[in-house]
Amino acid sequence: MNVLLAKKWNPKNDPTGWWMSEKLDGVRAYWNGTAFVSRLGNTFAAPDWYRAAMPRTTLDGELWCGRGAFQDTVSIVRSHADKGWSKVVYRVFDAPDMMAPFEERMNALRVTTPHAGPNVSLVSQTECDGVEHLCEMMAFILKQGGEGVMLRQPGSLYHFGRHASLLKVKQFADAEGTVLAHEPGKGKHVGRLGALVMRADNGATFNCGTGFTDAEREAPPPVGARVTYSYQELTRDGVPRFPAFIATRDYE
Repeated sequence: MNVLLAKKWNPKNDPTGWWMSEKLDGVRAYWNGTAFVSRLGNTFAAPDWYRAAMPRTTLDGELWCGRGAFQDTVSIVRSHADKGWSKVVYRVFDAPDMMAPFEERMNALRVTTPHAGPNVSLVSQTECDGVEHLCEMMAFILKQGGEGVMLRQPGSLYHFGRHASLLKVKQFADAEGTVLAHEPGKGKHVGRLGALVMRADNGATFNCGTGFTDAEREAPPPVGARVTYSYQELTRDGVPRFPAFIATRDYE
C-alpha cells in the first residue's frame, strides 16, 4: 500500500510555520473505506463492530494502544480474534484522497472524525514557531514516554511515497550534566528561571532553556544538581545542540 512516508528533519532547516504532531509508536494502517490495510498490503482483521463505526472515506493513520504499548498493539491487530480491539484507537492524521492543502484536509477531518465513535481520534497539530518550540514539544513528548515529533509542511498536498513535505524528528539522545548557575528569565519568564547553565560530563558548558514546565521554572534544580537533558547532536567541540531539560536526577 503506497502511503506518504517521512524523510528526516535536518537541524539546519527552519521548522517555523510547519505543523508539529506526536510521532506515534503504533501500527501504520490505511483505511480504504471498508478495511484497514498495512503498508505491505495486508488486511488487518478488525472486528465487524470496529469497522462499522468507521467512515466510508479513505484515511491514513495508526492503530495505537498508547505510549510504550507497541508490542501490545502489534499482538492485537495481527491476531484474528476480537479480543483486545477495544483498547485500540485509530489515530487519524490525514485524508489521502482529498486533493486539497493540508490545512483544509485537517479541517474536514475535524468535522468527520468525532462521528466515527470512541475508537477513532484525530492527531492534534500545533503550528511551530521555531526550533525552540520544536525542542519544547520534543522534551514534553519524551517526558510522557512518547517517541518523537513529526513535521508537516504547511499548504502541502498528500504525496504517495517518501516526500520532503513530511519530516520525522529523530529521537534526541539523553545525557546527564551538572547545574552550574541559573540564568534569569526574560519576557514571559521574567521573575523565574530562563535557562540552566550546565556542564556536560564531557566538560562542555552550555545553556539549557527549554523543556521546563511552569512549576519547574518557579522551582528549578539547584546549583550542583544532576539533571537529565535531551539533545539533537553534538558540535565539533562537544556542545549539545538544542538541549532540553527532562528531569532532575540527584544532588552532588
